[in-house]
Amino acid sequence: MCGIYINADPILYESRTRSLRIHGVITTVRLENLFWDVLHEIAARENMTTSQFAVQLYDELIALRGELPTNFASFLRVCCLRYLSMRTEKGADVPDTIPEPAAGSGEARPRMLKTV
Repeated sequence: MCGIYINADPILYESRTRSLRIHGVITTVRLENLFWDVLHEIAARENMTTSQFAVQLYDELIALRGELPTNFASFLRVCCLRYLSMRTEKGADVPDTIPEPAAGSGEARPRMLKTV
């Protein structure tokens, strides 16, 4: 059972640090290569660079919550997992439309994914 996981290419779980310029301030984010790959895929779908997409996530999170989580890298990982989960539920692609969250769930509808 674990073979599917342990046979993963080690390059996928090696970490890489990237510098992002967010409104003139350079910050570094350290993620595993697989997460950078997923962020790149999402950004390409949105016709953005990975850096542009990360800044958009940053801006939308600030607009929604008023502050950043203490760990922006963890937030980016969760975004990647949510994207992959939606893609899996739909089949091979993310949903054509993003469903509204259940009333009172406290979960805001993500705006960064385009409808197709």
